[in-house]
Amino acid sequence: MTSPTSILPKGFCEAVQRDMQVWLERAVIGLNLCPFAKSVHVKRQIHWVVSPARDAQAVRDDLMRELKALQASDPARRDTTLLVLPMCFEDFHDFNDFLAEADAVLHELGLQGELQIASFHPRFQFAGTDADDITNYTNRAPYPTLHLLREASIDRAVEAFPEAETIYEKNMQVLEQLGHAGWDALGLGRHAQDVKPEGGPGGEA
Repeated sequence: MTSPTSILPKGFCEAVQRDMQVWLERAVIGLNLCPFAKSVHVKRQIHWVVSPARDAQAVRDDLMRELKALQASDPARRDTTLLVLPMCFEDFHDFNDFLAEADAVLHELGLQGELQIASFHPRFQFAGTDADDITNYTNRAPYPTLHLLREASIDRAVEAFPEAETIYEKNMQVLEQLGHAGWDALGLGRHAQDVKPEGGPGGEA
């Protein structure tokens, strides 16, 4: 579900969500990059939010609202939230710098230990790697995204997957075997660019 907004055109929001769902189904689930993702997707427990935020303060406000909403919601109906930021943080370094503020919001709300925040970005880059290193794609999504998760759900998933600590290494191997051609063949991209509102960030991921 996408939260309604009077600021971004409906067609743009729908295109952003479609791009993200294709990424989720073909990359995250299709390549089994996260063995916990399929269950919440099939059960429709993912809450999708396409944010109209164009600066860090607006993102902070949206993040605070969505953290509160997730904490207050029934886990059986909303287990996790994907806060997608198509209008902000085109630069990965700016996005990466904001993550400290995101953690500060979590602490400000007293939700540390109950919720946590993961992140994805179309230009994600691990420290010490080249920008085109295929292993960076384990954390790449079509748009900058903050993933809000419940600690209890993570704990249950880890119990059901006793070798959870090996996921990181396995994902690296999967991407290295897949290669850039294999990743490109997944057909992931930014189709929302065709209906991009004025004033938004440009360029392809």
